[in-house]
Amino acid sequence: MPRPGPRNLITDVAGLAVGHAHCARLRSGVTVILPGSPVKGAADIRGGAPGTRETETMADWGLVNEVHALVLAGGSAFGLDAATGVQSFLRERGVGFAVGAARVPIVPQAILFDLLNGGDKDWGLHPPYRDMAYEAAEAAAADFALGTAGAGYGATVAWRAPGMRMMGGIGSASTVTHDSITVGALAAVNAAGTVTIGDTAQFWAAPYEIEGEFGGLGFPPTLPHSACAPILKGAPSQNTTLAVIATDAALGKGDLKRLAMMAHTGMARAINPVHTPIDGDIVFAISTGDRRLADGPLGLGVLGAIAANTLARAIARGIYAAGGTDAVSDHPAFRDAFPAAFTANRPAPHS
Repeated sequence: MPRPGPRNLITDVAGLAVGHAHCARLRSGVTVILPGSPVKGAADIRGGAPGTRETETMADWGLVNEVHALVLAGGSAFGLDAATGVQSFLRERGVGFAVGAARVPIVPQAILFDLLNGGDKDWGLHPPYRDMAYEAAEAAAADFALGTAGAGYGATVAWRAPGMRMMGGIGSASTVTHDSITVGALAAVNAAGTVTIGDTAQFWAAPYEIEGEFGGLGFPPTLPHSACAPILKGAPSQNTTLAVIATDAALGKGDLKRLAMMAHTGMARAINPVHTPIDGDIVFAISTGDRRLADGPLGLGVLGAIAANTLARAIARGIYAAGGTDAVSDHPAFRDAFPAAFTANRPAPHS
């Protein structure tokens, strides 16, 4: 049976580090994914309102066949400046695509909208995301925070009734397959739809939960009436779920594109509705290793299904972990909305 890796984080995929930086006054932040060496990557966009940078370098027809970092950020289009900070970090270390004597760091990025969440966005002439991203890159490590952190600091999701919100956040999970291939997922969850079912504390992703990692609340035997009608935040363009899938299986760009496409199913398992015209939902997929994937297309299909399940778990974990003493928001976290469900079912750290 598939099982989580030792951390149950995307960094269970060897060679990856993740760093966050955020500002409580701003109510926004940045998350950086740093591989230890250049990796292959692909991206698949399903939301109707995306904001991205350098995703075309990941296309299978492109000249450049390597990625040096990925960036997820708040700030809407202002946040696209974050990748510049990571480029500066990498350039200092001589990392980049070689063009003669020059080295050009390739840093694809995607953003979510958190400009109207009550934070102070009067940052002056230049937005702060470049500097926050540099700080996040410096902080990158195998262990990192979930919940109200990094790109998910100011995120929200729909909750209970149209127009109502609950805190979003950063989530992560991992799966080790029967043949010892590792798949990891990272998500910044700022969805227009709901992650919990109707007015209950139960998660849409519950059927895919492992070892009580987001409360062990299970799935209702019958959907409550409150779940039958889709619930949206009620605010256009203030949304988007950003996700990264990583694996140590040796995959080319075409296979990574298919992996990203299949992983979007994980969003659909964890968020209702998803891929709306007012979300910019995107999945990046990267390969860090050289583990041979058995059974060709069939093996890739199995890996894609595992990636989808892992992403669904990561999304729910991000909502479950949100809040706490360092969080600043005008909206309740899961632990505030459902204190009995959170405290009574708090899972032990995976080991």
